[in-house]
Amino acid sequence: MTGSPGGSGDLVAALEALLFVADRPLSTGELAELAEVPAATVTEALGTLASSLDGRGIRLQQLDDTWQLTTAPEVADRVRRYAERTEGRLSPAAVEALAVVAYRQPATRGDVERVRGVDSESVMRSLLHRRLITEAGRRDSPGRPILYRTTFTFLERFGMESLEELPTLDLDPATDPAPAIGVAERDGVDETAEPEVAADRHAG
Repeated sequence: MTGSPGGSGDLVAALEALLFVADRPLSTGELAELAEVPAATVTEALGTLASSLDGRGIRLQQLDDTWQLTTAPEVADRVRRYAERTEGRLSPAAVEALAVVAYRQPATRGDVERVRGVDSESVMRSLLHRRLITEAGRRDSPGRPILYRTTFTFLERFGMESLEELPTLDLDPATDPAPAIGVAERDGVDETAEPEVAADRHAG
């Protein structure tokens, strides 16, 4: 199937394949470079792709200038059940750290540790491994610590389409944002994960 550059079926298919195999969101510029077409053409083709996915189990999501294929929110409960069976559930320590990143992003490990009051190196590594957070540059401060933000996988895990759907907090999120995410993940917490929590809390 062929057509104009922006609406070309070949280009749309190529972009879909690239986003399917990518292990992270891809920017418009990256897609344009890989497809060897102008960025404006990529944007037009992505619109065509998004429309073609309406009503299906996959969606095209945009976050800033990056794109990724995700599961549709309508099937979030079924996907979550599968993810919990195959990936394991989040420990309370992971929920706490993830909540801090979600509400304060971009956030450093130091930000997480100031809220939690314990060393959080291992739990941050776990969140990175699960692709719930990703590196987002470095803070312009002494030591230039790594900044982290949540990912499309985070949105999928909690059944959200955007960060605007995060629960509204009655308290200052810089003080203690963990309860809101804790409520969302309550039914998915592994109550047997106490050894990890204990180790994490004694590390500080």
